[in-house]
Amino acid sequence: MDFLQALIELTYAMAPFILFGLLIAGILHEVVPDSFIKKHLGKDDTASVIKATLFGIPIPVCSCGVIPLATSLQKQGASKGAVLSFLISTPITGIDSILATFGMFGWLFTIYRIVTSTIIAIIAGLLVNRFDIPKAQAPLFGQTSIKAKPTQVRFGTKPITASFTQSCSGESCSCGSEAPKKRFSFTEALRYGFITLLGDIAKPLFWGLVIGALISVAIPEDLSAYLADKAWLSYLLAVAIAVPMYVCATASLPIAAALMLHGVSAGAAFVFLTAGPATNTVTIGVVKKMLGTKSVGIYLATIAVGSIIFGIVLDWIFAGVDVKTIVHIDEHAGILTMASAVLLWILILYHLVRQKLATKSCCR
Repeated sequence: MDFLQALIELTYAMAPFILFGLLIAGILHEVVPDSFIKKHLGKDDTASVIKATLFGIPIPVCSCGVIPLATSLQKQGASKGAVLSFLISTPITGIDSILATFGMFGWLFTIYRIVTSTIIAIIAGLLVNRFDIPKAQAPLFGQTSIKAKPTQVRFGTKPITASFTQSCSGESCSCGSEAPKKRFSFTEALRYGFITLLGDIAKPLFWGLVIGALISVAIPEDLSAYLADKAWLSYLLAVAIAVPMYVCATASLPIAAALMLHGVSAGAAFVFLTAGPATNTVTIGVVKKMLGTKSVGIYLATIAVGSIIFGIVLDWIFAGVDVKTIVHIDEHAGILTMASAVLLWILILYHLVRQKLATKSCCR
């Protein structure tokens, strides 16, 4: 019963903000074309890194969902630094995660999370551009495609011929034969937010809520006294757990909330919220293949060191404050909150069953 009660309370705290965030995410997907994002990140300079970071902040995809986007950016000629900063900033934030963070931890924690993740992503991108310089400048997208397989590369339904020598820009050729500007479709926005996007995060969100509830009932009450004398240990444990673990920004919130409610400092929870979504074993492998070993080292070191430093600063900001008061979980929910919680669980279970059936179908 304690586990079920904890699960219900965590769901109440997050459901309205997650659902609203998914709606906004779907609208953004319809309003902002992919080509608009891609065409600004090709230069190997500070501006491209900053743009990549800022573009990545509102995009609601997880640390694995961001991989195809980053791969596309690299193929379009984006610098290593721009690709890496995009890989870091995008999964940490996202409009759904921002709103859920606000609902659970308040505006100060939310703004701090956005600002610090931006700084970490920019620093990582700049370090890669500075210390991991390619031996030869990579050719532009169009030239690379022609040189590699001139007879097999297709541009929409038409093959690209040798006469195509100009680089691809977002407006001139749409970088993938996109049709002229499409009309806004609210139906497609809903489909993207609640089918495509929620389908991507349904499983980690399910386990995030379950693990958060388990932590709430399993962690001893005297943990705070133990960690108060060993604050450094909580930071290191948070990094050690978060780096290999696959957890999206939204799904990490109930876990962090449960840790804080049982004595873990806000800074240590922040380390988990930063390092968890930004890294996992899959993303590490992809970054190594895309950008090289040196970039992987910079990627992991920047996230680990940056999250710990900003975690320490956050604990300084909240010095003397009972961290349990930072977490906003109301046991007495209203009609809208309860309806949102029920709807969220229906959607999560729908996607889990759908994915299970799709897996069985593929394996036959």
